[in-house]
Amino acid sequence: MGETSTKPYLIRALHEWCTDNGYTPYITVQVDEHTMVPVAHVRDGQITLNVGTLATNRLVLGNEFIEFQARFSGVTENVYVPVGAVSAIYARETGAGMGFEVQPYEPPEAGAQGATATAAPEGSDADAAPGDDGGDDDEPKRPRLTIVK
Repeated sequence: MGETSTKPYLIRALHEWCTDNGYTPYITVQVDEHTMVPVAHVRDGQITLNVGTLATNRLVLGNEFIEFQARFSGVTENVYVPVGAVSAIYARETGAGMGFEVQPYEPPEAGAQGATATAAPEGSDADAAPGDDGGDDDEPKRPRLTIVK
């Protein structure tokens, strides 16, 4: 199994930052057949949602999905959004936040079919860092830092 995405962790961190600073956290979501949102509020294939603690009930910022209940035009709706569909989280008041690449939805139980099609063969150097000889010596691999723009 590959390493988990940093995206849900960054979303949770920015949500906490907004809340701690008295800002209202909003997420922008690319809507597709895997998102459960009120269709009347979707514009150009996207929806912007207030995910602040005062606007949501039972908010769960999970690694795979963001889910909560919220009122839209006075009606309580269940919202269920794949984390991969989130294109941004930001503070409504300042616009400070972070944008993300939207990833196509992949069911968590990709199992044997999805994993074997993309997984590197056992013993391959697919994960080797540039300049890493991939040797099996007992020296620990150096951590690599990816810059998030």
